[in-house]
Parts: sequence; structure tokens; C-alpha cells
Amino acid sequence: MSLSTGAGLALALVSTTLTNVGYLREHDAAAALPCLSMRRPLHSLTLLVTSRPWALGFAMEAGGFLIYATALALAPLSLVQSIAAGGVGVLGFVSARMTGRRLTRRELGGVVVAVAGLVALAVSLAGGSSGGRSGSATAIFIWLGAVAMVALLILSLGRKVLPAPVALGIAGGLLFSIGDVSTKIVTGSGPIDVFVITVIAGYGAGTALLQAGYQTGGALTVAGLATLLSNAVPIVAGTVVLHEPVPSGALGGLRALAFVAVSAGAFLLAQPDDPGTGWPVRGASVTSARGSSHAA
Repeated sequence: MSLSTGAGLALALVSTTLTNVGYLREHDAAAALPCLSMRRPLHSLTLLVTSRPWALGFAMEAGGFLIYATALALAPLSLVQSIAAGGVGVLGFVSARMTGRRLTRRELGGVVVAVAGLVALAVSLAGGSSGGRSGSATAIFIWLGAVAMVALLILSLGRKVLPAPVALGIAGGLLFSIGDVSTKIVTGSGPIDVFVITVIAGYGAGTALLQAGYQTGGALTVAGLATLLSNAVPIVAGTVVLHEPVPSGALGGLRALAFVAVSAGAFLLAQPDDPGTGWPVRGASVTSARGSSHAA
């Protein structure tokens, strides 16, 4: 493993810790605000930015993003995202501390699996890693467009069969993944001017959906699902679209297992205790049960 890759992965760990703590602060602040509406974006934005607790959480998330962008400039996208996916363990532990409850067996299992995946990833780095070669702009745009279409389908159709916070978390995570892949292009050698637009659009729309989800569901459900998708999708994109290589032999198998483990750990932590509402049964720091129609 090169020095730059090691530095990039260390920064990724700092980034995911700061970002996930920021998510928790945003959740508690957004849950205490009057109902946010996607139909009244300026009013909702004013409510958020004038809330000091929310602004602090967003500042932490923004700081985490700047560190994340630096990590992407130093290390391959798939490796950085694997570290970030393991950060959902941070989300679980800090959420438990902030709400004064113990992690459930499923949540604890998710943390253990995610950490095991990070250990497997570290071992797999013994075979070295490279950043791959830049994918074609056409292939990248097709990928980003397909992800955006899936997010829109989740919002328009998925909410008819899924709890609102689950649908918002999934769609938000998919949009965040657009920002993540675009950030890798911007920090690399791609057409920066074009992909800056998709960075802003992906992160902006994803952030808006998460705030709406925070008002109707627990932080671990909404942010956990968003974290799962925003890391699993770029991991695949790094290999398929950006052609980042996977080690051969046993180390290659271990790398693949690490990707699966961190994603599985995030999935376990993201599952709501009450699948009918998307709310954690215990310790949810949402002040009141707002109707799902208010969050859209």
C-alpha cells in the first residue's frame, strides 16, 4: 500500500466519523422543527439554517465532506467508500449514547460485521492498490443518470409500499452516491466543470431528502440507509465505471468479502425496529410522530 493510499484511508476514517456525528445532530434538530415541506423549499431552508443545532450538525457534515474530497484525491474510490461504509458503526454507537439506550442485538451485530469488513479490507491492502484509469464521460453520465432515475422511482413509487423515512433514506443515499462519484471525478482528471454540477445537485437533493426523513423516522434508519447506499453504489461504480482493479487470488477474494461485510453491517444497522413505520421502537429521538405527507 502506498503512502498516499494510506493517508487517504486515514482521512476517510476521520471524514466518516465527523459526517455521521453531524447526521445525528441534524436529525435531532430537524425533528424538533415545524414540518419541512419539499413544496416550500425556501421556507424549509430558512427553518434549517436559522436553527443553531442544525447549523452545527451541517457544519460538521460539510467539514467531513472536505476531508472526504481530500481522501478521494489520494486513494481509490472503492477503498475510500469501504472505510466510509464502516462508519455506520460510528452512527450506531453515538446514536445509542445520545439517546441513552443500548444497541439491540441486530444493531450490535451490524457494528461487528462492519468492523470485521474494515479489518478484512486492511489485510487485503497487503496486495497493493491503484486508482485505476478514468472512465469515459459517457459511461459515467449513463451511470449517474440511471442512479438518479432509480431515486426518482423510489420517491414516486416506493413510498406507496415503504415507510416514508425508509423511502427518503434510500433515495437520499442514492443521490449522495451521485455526489460521491462526481467528487472522485472532480478530484481526479475528469471534466471538472461538468461534474461540479452533479456534485452540487447530488448532495443538495440528498441533503433535502434526509432532513424530511429525519422528521418522520429515527436517525439510525434514515441516515443508516443513506450511508449504506451512498457507499455501496460508489464501490460498485469504482470497479465497473472507473475500472479500479481488484487484487487477484486470495487477497482479491478478501477484498470482495470486505466490501460485502461493510455493506451488510450497514444494512443491519439501517433496519427499523418497527418495519411498519420505519421508526426505532426504543430510543427514537423524534419529538412527535408527523404524518408522512408532511415530509414530502
